[in-house]
Amino acid sequence: MSEAKLREELYAANENRAIIYKLIFDAMVDEFGLEKAKEVMKKGIYKRGEQIGENFKKFAPADFKGLCDAFIGGIPDDSKMFAPTITRCDEGGLDIEFDNCPLKNAWRDMGCSDEECATLCEVAGIIDYGTFQGAGFHFEMTALPEGSKEKCYLKVRAKK
Repeated sequence: MSEAKLREELYAANENRAIIYKLIFDAMVDEFGLEKAKEVMKKGIYKRGEQIGENFKKFAPADFKGLCDAFIGGIPDDSKMFAPTITRCDEGGLDIEFDNCPLKNAWRDMGCSDEECATLCEVAGIIDYGTFQGAGFHFEMTALPEGSKEKCYLKVRAKK
């Protein structure tokens, strides 16, 4: 298989993940209402994050360089898929901006409104909380407006 074909399939798999999240979330909203759907979906996604976080426990409480290399090194397509920019990596913490999100791109392609995308990002983004908190770090995530585009900003610190 060519590298181009493999890359195409990788991006299609992430688009499929976004579509599945949206369809399951919509079915749960129909069945349980918005708040309960968010609560239940977040529980499952957080648990998956905790599983991923097992790979990063060796960097807790404060090996941010090791954490950065391992985390960024695990982003598909040589990290191009999410286009991270490290804005801080020192003894005080790790800060990462993501310039791209294949999940949000897929939701926009599906015709989701900004509000729907924000809700789906809130739900899907909980995986990072599970990952970093599960690994033993303090973690915060925010979306930063930049023109008409939002970036996700991850802030990892030593657990207090």
